[in-house]
Amino acid sequence: MLESVVNALRLPDLRQRILFTLAMLLLFRLIAHIPVPNIDPMALESLRLALQGNQLAQLLNIFAGGALQNLSVAAMGVYPYITAQIILQLLVPLIPALEELRKEGEQGRMRLNRITFYLTIPMALLQAYGQTLTLERSLRTGQALFQTPFDIVNNFFPTFTILMSMLAGTMLLVWLGEQIQERGIGNGVSMIIFAGIVAGLPGLIIQAFTTVELGGLEQAIGLIAFLIIALGTIIGIVLMHEGQRRIPVQYAKRVRGNRVYGGQSSHIPLKVNMAGMIPLIFAQSIIIFPGTIASYGCPEQVAPPNASVLKQIACFTYQTFSPQYGGGTLVYSIALFVLVYFFTYFYTKVIFDQQNIPETLQRNGGFIPGIRPGKRTEEYLDQVVSRITRIGALFLGTVAILPFITQQLTGVPIGLGATALLIVVGVAVDTMRQLEAQLVMRNYEGFINR
Repeated sequence: MLESVVNALRLPDLRQRILFTLAMLLLFRLIAHIPVPNIDPMALESLRLALQGNQLAQLLNIFAGGALQNLSVAAMGVYPYITAQIILQLLVPLIPALEELRKEGEQGRMRLNRITFYLTIPMALLQAYGQTLTLERSLRTGQALFQTPFDIVNNFFPTFTILMSMLAGTMLLVWLGEQIQERGIGNGVSMIIFAGIVAGLPGLIIQAFTTVELGGLEQAIGLIAFLIIALGTIIGIVLMHEGQRRIPVQYAKRVRGNRVYGGQSSHIPLKVNMAGMIPLIFAQSIIIFPGTIASYGCPEQVAPPNASVLKQIACFTYQTFSPQYGGGTLVYSIALFVLVYFFTYFYTKVIFDQQNIPETLQRNGGFIPGIRPGKRTEEYLDQVVSRITRIGALFLGTVAILPFITQQLTGVPIGLGATALLIVVGVAVDTMRQLEAQLVMRNYEGFINR
């Protein structure tokens, strides 16, 4: 891998792409430290302390490269854009007009990207408003996060300025991702997320060693066990990311004039984990919804002795499904595992149906040996996808609850979850594949083919 990077740096065009990517990521890190307007500097320290007790907030803060705890203009990262992409992917098979755009090739893809870009704007505004309200509620009672109260009704223009600055930060990051996609190396949006996670690693390492110093030998043993589990998780992620079932395909011979076309053999690579990290995002977003709703009925977070039945139910739901309290409970872990398992099947089905492989094979004269073209091929591929997705769903479900299991076994409260590891390893492998593809075109031998 290192040799591939060195070989790439020797080529002027690839070196320029790598340097451009690094420059865009450096610009992202600078943007992550620009605070939103009207913020109270004295409240930032209280915000950082409040985020330490919330696992979901820690995870979002890692993804944003620390921009959340600084309440930067880039505090939302590129997640409104990702949410818009997911929504549009789910709507494509349901809306005939979007389905037609998908079939129009490059021109249709560009129009779908434009629709995604427009859909990002309302998603970003909604997320900015909800996220800012949640952060302000996490502070101590009576302490304000902004110099002017955050109130869209009574203080419209100051609040509108804050929301627009966060929207501008997100759209700027999306633009940086597009520039990386066109002029750099790797998937632009994924590289932005990758940079945010990697930027938070030094702080997590310092936190781990601080915990060991305070906890003594027991915490040191827990840290070693945590590192072993993390290494095993990385190996498992790589194996699942690269794992695939290859379905053999034979193309029939066609004679046109004096030429013979087709007759060659190929294969369909069906990945074990087609859904990637999307089921994890879906499941984590849904599982916090009951706790978020219940928090409005239980602002004290603990039900008073003389509380009504509804208030007791609200407090129980909040403590069970809020990541701050329920992140380590058995109920929360089981519910998260089940949701991830379900969404892995659901999203894989959506992605696979959009590819329309049986129809494409039949149109090009291809067939699977021993399987009739058409309906029988579709049923066979559905059966294969269902079997391999079962393995991928079990793996993703385990990845989702692994941070809670690890913390119970080791006692080391480190905020880097397996979801972040999944993103880091996946982006790193995909980027190295793209870099190797560039080298192969120039007759360089890459590390993957060795």
